[in-house]
Amino acid sequence: MTYLTKTTLAILLALISTASLASTFRCGTQLVSLGDRSFQVLRKCGQPIARDNIGYTLADYNRLELHIEEWVYGPRNGMLYFLRFTGGRLTRIDSHRDQ
Repeated sequence: MTYLTKTTLAILLALISTASLASTFRCGTQLVSLGDRSFQVLRKCGQPIARDNIGYTLADYNRLELHIEEWVYGPRNGMLYFLRFTGGRLTRIDSHRDQ
């Protein structure tokens, strides 16, 4: 393997491991995780500063329509946190620097 290939591989692995860190979100002393229900997140984290209805997606071979909603928390230390729920379950956690 060349030096450039090793460097590229190291960068890709670092990016993948960073993405996996977004599987939990801290609310004070509580943690919420991917797969948690929306009522559990609400109980642990309180009301978000914003709630957006994103739309719907089809599941179970297009026989079941699941609601998609995004909640926003923050800013915390200059970061906004976006929690996405699909069918009432936490499916994604993203963060972005507040501008």
